[in-house]
Amino acid sequence: MKRRTLMTGLLLFAAIAGCAEMARLPLEAGMGPRPTLPPPPRSALPSMPTVHIAPATGWPQGAAPRPAPGFRVQAFATGLAHPRSLLVLPNGDVLVAETDAPPRPDDEKGVKGWISKQIMQKAGSHRRSPNRIALLRDADGDGIAETRSVLLSDLNSPFGMALIGNHLYVANTDAVLRFPYRSGDTSIAAPGVMLAPLPAGKLNHHWTKDLVASRDGKRLYASVGSNSNIVENGLENEVNRAAILEIDVASGATRLYASGLRNPNGLGWNPVTGELWAAVNERDELGSDLVPDYITSVRAGGFYGWPWSYYGQHVDERVKPARPDMVAKAIVPDYAVGAHTAPLGMAFYTGKLFAPAFQGGAFVGQHGSWNRKPRSGYKVIFVPFRDGRPDGMPRDVLDGFVDADGNAMGRPVGVALDKQGGVLVADDVGGAVWRVIPG
Repeated sequence: MKRRTLMTGLLLFAAIAGCAEMARLPLEAGMGPRPTLPPPPRSALPSMPTVHIAPATGWPQGAAPRPAPGFRVQAFATGLAHPRSLLVLPNGDVLVAETDAPPRPDDEKGVKGWISKQIMQKAGSHRRSPNRIALLRDADGDGIAETRSVLLSDLNSPFGMALIGNHLYVANTDAVLRFPYRSGDTSIAAPGVMLAPLPAGKLNHHWTKDLVASRDGKRLYASVGSNSNIVENGLENEVNRAAILEIDVASGATRLYASGLRNPNGLGWNPVTGELWAAVNERDELGSDLVPDYITSVRAGGFYGWPWSYYGQHVDERVKPARPDMVAKAIVPDYAVGAHTAPLGMAFYTGKLFAPAFQGGAFVGQHGSWNRKPRSGYKVIFVPFRDGRPDGMPRDVLDGFVDADGNAMGRPVGVALDKQGGVLVADDVGGAVWRVIPG
């Protein structure tokens, strides 16, 4: 029976990998404050997604991503193990979460689960998680980390990090932990104290949990992705998921802050309006042109559509039973960044190294598609803002992550600003942190 299931899976994987569905619109049509949203396809096999993987290979010796005109790039650090998210400390030290998916036996059940695992492995994920946080130090300020140490180890698929006073908070896949920290520390031996649990379990479909602290340090905001694509695993498995949770730092009390956000990451504060913003990965299996991923302000108590609708009131007819009452209150996101581009990192620019036109805008790390023809993402873009709102189309900052043969040498994830005002980019497939500056 297992052999038959495996053969079925192999045949189905080969079939969907060769799927001929192609984008009918240019990627740019699904970008900006008013993206074009075509009707969803009427396929005879609606459950079979487009699969167009860029196999992960890593960088050849001496290779690097390609900066757009007006920018320069150099390696801040290399030889890292699947670096995903970044936190720059007040003294300039850079924390890097070296992490990957935890064991999720219920998410890999059945033929579809098996196929999903093969896709992610080919794309460079689903290896054994390093489960640590590295500290990188650039003591002389030349844009290259001279020293590296393990700040924390034996974590559980960590992702988000936040510093409040003398405490470092880390979002494991299943809980927010608090650790003592003093400026200059290169390792922390004290065990973490759990502040609040996070939705996890044996399913745990979207495992990354991002984290950001409020300006006054009294609250933490944790992002939690959905436990499915479109609730196919049941609403009972979506409690406090597809959401951002607010956690009281003093007590650990947790409340639902905003919902209907399929897979939010890249949390940050708009420097002009003071609003919480997030980068959100939207749903799959509606073809190459749908649905645009986005960055958006996040309102307290706001609902953003998932699973019943996308981009406001565009109903997803696959979701049963229908909920027109929920569709009616779905908030339209602020800004689309292209279908299936997978934005996982976002940082508002508040430094002084770049020209004034960059002030208040957002750098976005796009991890890249696995289910769009042609591919999308695999780059870092800049979204201009004016008076605290997105203004105009995005511009490329860093690309060249995919070679001429369609292999992914790297994939950008987290984005952060260093103390000098340079833009740091975590590259999980390339095992590096890149630094982008004007030039």
